[in-house]
Amino acid sequence: MKSFPLSKVYQLLEPGPVVLLTTAHKGRANVMAMSWHMMVDFEPPLIACIVSNRDHSFAALRTTKECVIAIPAVELADMVVAIGNCSGRDVDKFSAFHLTPQKAEHVSAPLVAECFANIECRVVDTRFVNRYCLFMLEGVKAWINAKQKDPKTIHHQGFGRFVVDGETIQLKSKMP
Repeated sequence: MKSFPLSKVYQLLEPGPVVLLTTAHKGRANVMAMSWHMMVDFEPPLIACIVSNRDHSFAALRTTKECVIAIPAVELADMVVAIGNCSGRDVDKFSAFHLTPQKAEHVSAPLVAECFANIECRVVDTRFVNRYCLFMLEGVKAWINAKQKDPKTIHHQGFGRFVVDGETIQLKSKMP
């Protein structure tokens, strides 16, 4: 073993696929790329996520307390990175990236038609927002695009490096 910089530990513990988080505030939809999230509970699905207070989406999420987590497949990787490299303060990202917003059933934030899954969410706990920018979300409706077969997700490892889902293995488990 050799020493590893603490500033790079996040590259070792990447939490899951890069997702798109949509919000709607004051009549305007926005979308951002997000890697910092994790499942907390199964039913109802609870998802913890970090949205920096420097992000344009932070104020909308804090105010409206609702969003959509849209999960893109690897075919959208270049677009996802481009979305993450610009701000909704300056760009209408739905128009700029030719994304198709679809009306959600329970929240005002739009679904993203190009993604293989969308989860409508409501903020259920804000105790850690001021200190850590951590929002606790509850999934209130989930959507899947059955036309996208066996989608592969991208996982951010930092500094422009991504891993694509690979081989799937099945192991015996006692979990449902």
